[in-house]
Amino acid sequence: MIRVLLADDQALVRGALAALLDLEGDIEVVAQVGRGDQVVAAARESGAQVAMLDIEMPGLDGIEAAARLSREVPECRSLIVTTFGRPGYLRRALEAGANGFVVKDSPAAALADAVRRVHAGLRAVDPDLAVESLSSGANPLSEREQEVLRAGRDGAPVREVARRVFLSPGTVRNHLSSAIGKTSTHTRAEAIQVAEANGWL
Repeated sequence: MIRVLLADDQALVRGALAALLDLEGDIEVVAQVGRGDQVVAAARESGAQVAMLDIEMPGLDGIEAAARLSREVPECRSLIVTTFGRPGYLRRALEAGANGFVVKDSPAAALADAVRRVHAGLRAVDPDLAVESLSSGANPLSEREQEVLRAGRDGAPVREVARRVFLSPGTVRNHLSSAIGKTSTHTRAEAIQVAEANGWL
């Protein structure tokens, strides 16, 4: 039996995924959590071999949870299962150590097959998303630019953003200006919108 951990902040989605996977003769759901920061402990306690992770969760997002699993519980492989089929997310997830990436509206048979492939040490990637990711290119934003945009998502003034990321206001303005240029936008809000739409943040 392939032992699976489900991590999704929506209980209905977790329940539906568990019900679908439990119909498969070779897959057993051994743990469910609703927060990203519960994934590593749940994987250790349950002996899960594959963790199915949503991207947007409280505590820790699915990409960071995949990175932690890769470092701390390498025997548990990770499969990102998300509503947000953005090419930038795919690239970031694979770079973080995820072993697969599929969208939630995939047919049940495709989800089960993705679990089997990941368990077998293979990659399982949504083919349409893979093509889109290759054509869209790499994330143009530096890590600092991403950090500054994330810190300013709520519209906080530059001085507050600087305090959050431990940089001077002048350095934050430089990073914002650079990010605006790279996203071909005119304002911080537009740059954040473009970056989020591409899965760069």
